[in-house]
Amino acid sequence: MAVRIDKWLWAARFFKTRGLATEMVNAGHVQLNGERIKPSKQVECGDELSIMREHETFAVTVTGLAEKRGSATLAQTLYAESDESLKAREAEKERRRFNAPGAPTKRPDKKARRQIIRFVRKGE
Repeated sequence: MAVRIDKWLWAARFFKTRGLATEMVNAGHVQLNGERIKPSKQVECGDELSIMREHETFAVTVTGLAEKRGSATLAQTLYAESDESLKAREAEKERRRFNAPGAPTKRPDKKARRQIIRFVRKGE
């Protein structure tokens, strides 16, 4: 038995809609066994997928097939993510968190607001 890749990605909850899954496959963000594919490509158990979603890259092996979207716990049984992929995603998450700009600790007071207004008007 085989399932279309766009249906499987939607059922495994990698993308919210099947249309979005189709767009990502067409854009080349999903690779099957290291090759670029089309949304109609059939996926089978044992296939290896590389899925790029926003800032994350998943390297998964297909362990189950589903055409319909089920619960999140059921969706997690459809694939097995490699240890290297998990470590790489955690490292990327930590790097993004470390490099994120900090939020201001307090609101600007009256003097600071006047300085901001002067600075913005100077650029106009």
